[in-house]
Amino acid sequence: MNIDVIFKIAAIGIIITVICQILKKSDRDDIATLVSIAGLIIVLTMVIGMIGELFDSIKSIFSLY
Repeated sequence: MNIDVIFKIAAIGIIITVICQILKKSDRDDIATLVSIAGLIIVLTMVIGMIGELFDSIKSIFSLY
C-alpha cells in the first residue's frame, strides 16, 4: 500500500468539505448533502478495492484455494 492512497482520500475529503461549505453558505443544503454522499461513495469504492486486494494477497500468502 502506498502513501498516495492516503493523500488521495484526504484530498477528496478536503475538496468535498470546501464544496459543501460553499453550497451551505448559498442556502443549497440539499445539494450539499448529495455532494457529501457522493464523496463518501467515491472513498468507499476506493477502500473496498483495497480490501479486495488485501484478501487476494492473504490468499496467495497462505496458499488458500
